[in-house]
Amino acid sequence: MSAFPPSSLRPILKEVAELLKQRKETISVAETAAGGIISAALLSTPGASAFYKGGLTVYTLQSRVAFAGWTEADVQNYGGPTPAIVAGLADHVRGTLGSTYTVSESGTAGPTGGPTNRKPGYVALAVSSPQGTFTREVDTGIGPDREQNMVAFADEALKLVRDVIRGDAKL
Repeated sequence: MSAFPPSSLRPILKEVAELLKQRKETISVAETAAGGIISAALLSTPGASAFYKGGLTVYTLQSRVAFAGWTEADVQNYGGPTPAIVAGLADHVRGTLGSTYTVSESGTAGPTGGPTNRKPGYVALAVSSPQGTFTREVDTGIGPDREQNMVAFADEALKLVRDVIRGDAKL
């Protein structure tokens, strides 16, 4: 069996892909600290072309200006990942790509908190949908393990997508 996607992501990935296929809905991705894992996991699913509209890995502030609708004022006022920031990323990408849903995340993978002083393991998540934009904040509890946090961020993002699709998430 392949090492990708990580085994911990497979159950939620399968569930999200099946929901999207059954409902004939689409998804796009705007991720930062997960580094492309969300998009890669979705694309590892056979038949992904039926539901995957595209994605961005906007890890740097400059890439957010270039591709995600940010302005220099957004860069100057940036204080670290928040639900409002990922909601804006999700709304922008959903509008640009015309997907049913866009999932976005930004967090602190570790091993340090970096210039934002966020504790490693913190992630802000958002899913933009026709019903509104849903947000969630999670502390993975993993600590400074960068790779484990990146996978956990993808897992939490896919869980929020599932909850939004099912109607279980609250605005």
